[in-house]
Amino acid sequence: MKTLAARGISKRFDGVRALEAVDFEVSAGELVAVVGENGAGKSTCMKILAGVLRPDAGHLEVDGRSVVFRNVVDAGKAGIALIHQELELCDNLTVADNVLLGDEPRRFGFLDARLALERARLALASVGLDIDPRTPLQELSIGHRQRVEIAKALARNARVLILDEPTSSLSRGETEVLFATLERLRAGGTALVYISHRLSEVERLADRVVVLRDGRLAGSLARHELEGDRLLTMMLGAAPAAHARGLRRPPGAEPALEVRDVGTRLHARARVSLQVASGEVVGLAGLVGAGRTELLRAIFGIDEREGQVVVHGREVAPRDPRAMQRSGVAYLPEDRKHEGLLLTASLRENLSLAALPRWSRFGFLRSGAITRYATLACEELRIKNDAISRPVADLSGGNQQKVVLGKCLALEPSVLLLDEPTRGVDVGAKREIWERIRALARQGLAVLVVSSEFEELAALADRVVVLSRGAVAVELQHVQLDEATILDYAAR
Repeated sequence: MKTLAARGISKRFDGVRALEAVDFEVSAGELVAVVGENGAGKSTCMKILAGVLRPDAGHLEVDGRSVVFRNVVDAGKAGIALIHQELELCDNLTVADNVLLGDEPRRFGFLDARLALERARLALASVGLDIDPRTPLQELSIGHRQRVEIAKALARNARVLILDEPTSSLSRGETEVLFATLERLRAGGTALVYISHRLSEVERLADRVVVLRDGRLAGSLARHELEGDRLLTMMLGAAPAAHARGLRRPPGAEPALEVRDVGTRLHARARVSLQVASGEVVGLAGLVGAGRTELLRAIFGIDEREGQVVVHGREVAPRDPRAMQRSGVAYLPEDRKHEGLLLTASLRENLSLAALPRWSRFGFLRSGAITRYATLACEELRIKNDAISRPVADLSGGNQQKVVLGKCLALEPSVLLLDEPTRGVDVGAKREIWERIRALARQGLAVLVVSSEFEELAALADRVVVLSRGAVAVELQHVQLDEATILDYAAR
């Protein structure tokens, strides 16, 4: 008997199909992965399972009995919990407060503090966390916070855990700890639903994989059937195209960007020097905390720095992002939702926001020119939308990421600084973004890209600079790239 099942569920938003007659099921002690491109219907399906949304057609079953979840409270009572990619915790409360929030034990109408601490300790122990429940949540790492979120669900007797992109913000070490936690939960009989764009994780963890495409069930694969190209073919509807890098540094090319002995606040004593030529892609690799993001922010002038940044032979003053833009440099941040987009603004507004002076004449904006650019950018970057006037918040993660890239390209840059340009996007969108970056390099742009994925570095970079504790550990040519080598130098 299946612990949780969906039978023929369908859902539409404003007449647009999100799900069509999808079947899904998971049993106790089973980990089922759900994969598909952005917009395939994964999030909608999981929200229906967790009571966030109600289906237009079809029904849910718990332990073989038909149920109706009016809201997440009903789903919680049935033992279903959704762990969102953006954790739903309160930084200003203690760990215990977060674990028991809304379900605190009481005695004579008052909080039973002793029992609350005991219950919190038991919940934390179930996910392998040996910390004082009275610790303020804000003192914990993101990996520890995620396990607190899981403990919170288990404290409410959750039997089915739905995890949405759980490793997107975790370091390699934190990811391994999470995997061990999931293995313990699976062995203890918890049913697990795992949503991820990282197919290597899916192949490692899943007992079974369910593939969604365009709101429909594309099929499922058992563990012994899992193989990368087969999964990709089911997700994309066709065999995946080759993505060989195909780039070379132009012989004798002058550096478009020079970083000379630059230091950041994170690693005050370390210094970084590197060059990027026009038409070249240079990757920045390293572990979490190595200083990759901080280096890009310092180069672009967002954060304080020491040392020199030279663009096309001219030094640019520190702490001056506008001067960097005028010099032909554009920056794509890691966190698109908080630093890259205005989610409530339209697609048209977001694409043009960084380059409004380009479309200004005598103090007035040329609306027609902005509309033409937005329309052209959507076509060239394959941004799926029904109107450029729609809010960016309505787009899938992959399309939002393309909007951030389009916003950068509106500046007509000669140098691109890209921080995790495909973070949290599906395989199809990832390959489209890679191809666009390669095309920009072929057009002569200099690209410096931070990435935590070896596959991405191998697909894009002519060279990879590996950072360790804020300093350059090694520089590798493309022919020298090897994941074990990168990790070895990054860990030094």
